Amino acid sequence: MAEQLMKEAEKRMRKSVESVRREFNTVRTGKATPTLLDTVRVQAYGSTMALNQVANVSAPEANLLVVQPYDQSIIDDIAQSIQKADLGLNPSVDGNLVRIPIPPLSEERRKEMVKMLHRMAEDGRVSIRQIRQDVKNELQSRERESEISEDRYHRLLDQLQDLTDRHVAAIDELLEKKEEEVMEV
Repeated sequence: MAEQLMKEAEKRMRKSVESVRREFNTVRTGKATPTLLDTVRVQAYGSTMALNQVANVSAPEANLLVVQPYDQSIIDDIAQSIQKADLGLNPSVDGNLVRIPIPPLSEERRKEMVKMLHRMAEDGRVSIRQIRQDVKNELQSRERESEISEDRYHRLLDQLQDLTDRHVAAIDELLEKKEEEVMEV
């Protein structure tokens, strides 16, 4: 029963790390990557949809993104949505494509991005610590009710802390790599 609790904790912590990785992918570096537009939502067909559901996004060059809508009638909606997404990008409609030049980041903007990355990483760490606290409370309750021995309780707490440390370290590693990427000129 306690093993199941630990497996569930590890699964939840892994999801937190993955969530941080996905968030980091949406942060702009000096290079064009299609994941930059993952957060863009388009008003189309009477509802709000993710950009990648209504168009194909590619990066043919290091400083250019190209969006090709599946339906040409929403091309202007796509361009407006990218403009409104507050990513600092200026899309232009070129026939049946939306071209998005990726301007180089200023030093000031790079530092802002790094601060944003640190906030995202801290949110991930907090999430992992919250999972640890939830599991710790459950283990405490089971130990009080004599479902697990005191020795086993302490061993499980040590395992839980080790699990927490590993996942926090994974987030720190992701942060370090992404920070290097953002600060690279």
